[in-house]
Amino acid sequence: MSTTDPRLDLRLEYVEEPVEMRASLRDGLLGGAEWGVGPGGDIGVAVVLWQRWRPTLEPVGLDREAFVDIVIGYRREMWFWLLGDRIWDQYLSGLVGRVLRRIPAA
Repeated sequence: MSTTDPRLDLRLEYVEEPVEMRASLRDGLLGGAEWGVGPGGDIGVAVVLWQRWRPTLEPVGLDREAFVDIVIGYRREMWFWLLGDRIWDQYLSGLVGRVLRRIPAA
């Protein structure tokens, strides 16, 4: 008997950089906004990504709340992206790896 792990073949589609959102998030945080107060609990980035990745993640057991927690837990890297110390592709690829490692085991 063999078991297959759905995480092994999982692919999350690329999401274009939300340039306008980046500027507003950066300005909000620099103006004193707190992490986790926006839509989706993460100032909006999780909302954009969840809309695209939900059909892939929910069937393998990762729900919205867990996803938002992952994004919030990666806020240091998000901050680097917001400030321009990381490009979107660096942020996104790191987040994808983090998400895939946290998918519940089959």
